[in-house]
Amino acid sequence: MSRPAPTQVAPGVHRLGDHGVNFYLIEDPDGLVLVDAGTPAHLKQLRTLLAGLGRSVTDVRAVLLTHGHPDHTGLAHTVQEAGADLWIHERDAAILRDGPRSAMRHARPERSMLPYLLRRPSALALPLQLARAGAFTAPAVHGARVFDADQLLEDVPGAPQAVVLPGHTPGSSAYFFTDRGLLFTGDALVTADGFADHTGPTIVSRCFTHDSRAALTALDRLDELTADLLLPGHGEPFTEGVRTATRKARQFGVH
Repeated sequence: MSRPAPTQVAPGVHRLGDHGVNFYLIEDPDGLVLVDAGTPAHLKQLRTLLAGLGRSVTDVRAVLLTHGHPDHTGLAHTVQEAGADLWIHERDAAILRDGPRSAMRHARPERSMLPYLLRRPSALALPLQLARAGAFTAPAVHGARVFDADQLLEDVPGAPQAVVLPGHTPGSSAYFFTDRGLLFTGDALVTADGFADHTGPTIVSRCFTHDSRAALTALDRLDELTADLLLPGHGEPFTEGVRTATRKARQFGVH
């Protein structure tokens, strides 16, 4: 189910997506930036938001992909064709090149989905929703720009810092806009997990996480950052600070 309209979560920062997944549009004097790319079904929502800003898809200069899972890359091909640069860690770039179904091969999760569904059958709604939204049939994407370590992306409006946080996927990363105090954590740290039936900071359940031990270790890297607002791939924005978020995630543990 889509939200009625995108939500402005900070000055010039708009949250798009639906109740299952988030992606974000950032307005910057040097151009527009998307953090993640939702699913193909979100294209109308994105176009409507852009039209309201007096813009179009061709005004998006960069798409920063936090990882290669199909619920975060569905519009990547469309926006790239309109002229945007795509950025992703090199260890997740193969998922883009080989198509969304290859995520199970390149970032195989630790655990089957079945035990979670036996405990909470309603959790099946999310993968079914993603399938209906075209997440698993989006086109493969070639020509993305890659990084292999933490890197200041000087060519991207706002010059964000790419922060490598392997665990959820081998190339999972966050993007830190230091001048604006914004940290986009993707799925390295979320605030809702339907498979664990949990609301609040956490790492994603093992049925969607490649290496949960590495994902917990990556929280140490987040502790080094100072951000006013955490914007995750799933769940609500978090305003209580990075260390509070990582502490709560550690307390909840691995599920």
